[in-house]
Amino acid sequence: MHSECVSCFLVQADRMLEKHRIRNDVAKDIILRFRLFVDDHKDNNLTAPEASCFLHRLIKKASGTNDLYKKEKKHYNKLLLNLEEDIRRVIHNSENPFQTALRYALAGNIIDFGPPGQFDVFKALSSAVSKDPAIDHSGLLQKALKKAAKVLYLGDNAGEIVLDKLLVETIRHPNLKYAVRGGNIINDITMEDARAVGMTELTTVISNGYSAPSTLVNRCSQAFRKIYSEADLIISKGQGNLEGLIDETGKKIFFLLMIKCNVMAKITGANQGDVVILYNQKMSLPKRKTERL
Repeated sequence: MHSECVSCFLVQADRMLEKHRIRNDVAKDIILRFRLFVDDHKDNNLTAPEASCFLHRLIKKASGTNDLYKKEKKHYNKLLLNLEEDIRRVIHNSENPFQTALRYALAGNIIDFGPPGQFDVFKALSSAVSKDPAIDHSGLLQKALKKAAKVLYLGDNAGEIVLDKLLVETIRHPNLKYAVRGGNIINDITMEDARAVGMTELTTVISNGYSAPSTLVNRCSQAFRKIYSEADLIISKGQGNLEGLIDETGKKIFFLLMIKCNVMAKITGANQGDVVILYNQKMSLPKRKTERL
């Protein structure tokens, strides 16, 4: 895990500890235990998603809640559902519905309570169609979709899932499965969110069986791993999924995400704030390596 990630996690921790009114002595103990955990695993290729899992387990236990961002998830699901018909109309009336739906799906990746700082979903949506990806392998994605027998779409965040739904609706692939997290973590989607926004009515939704802000294949359920292994094509949303799948060079994966930090900027070659559609078979993504903290 990169040293910059630790600072980011500490900001996240402070925000969650304050949000859930954790006593000061308990909060200090959580921060200490997290730092010790990271230090103990500094030579074991610890990933950011794995560190996040540990931090959230500590705060969940201290707060007595299993869903630290329940209200935020419901809010953004409702917000995007209220905008859904207007966005669908823009997509259907555009010259290239696939490209337009793809741009909105990318814009939705901004809804993320993991990175520090604020985000403006309305600003992201208003500029979605006109914002060109810094890396654009969308043409390859469209061709791959036509050839693929089985497609697996890995979702990311609440609210964003509504825009994923519009992209899935536009793709119209007869054998596409949509994956959600196996448990609550940050504002990532679960089966509850998929039902709430109607994704389960559109396509087959599966759980990956593990509550990480990523897709850590070796930690996921056997049922998910079978579907993953059989997929001809994988569409992966968000930074967390890229972090977990960066070494999966044996699979054809298209990463769709907004670059939210310097670490991801260095990995992809894009700039912070850019959106990218990145085909892993066409770029030399660096394998994850241990960095001393």
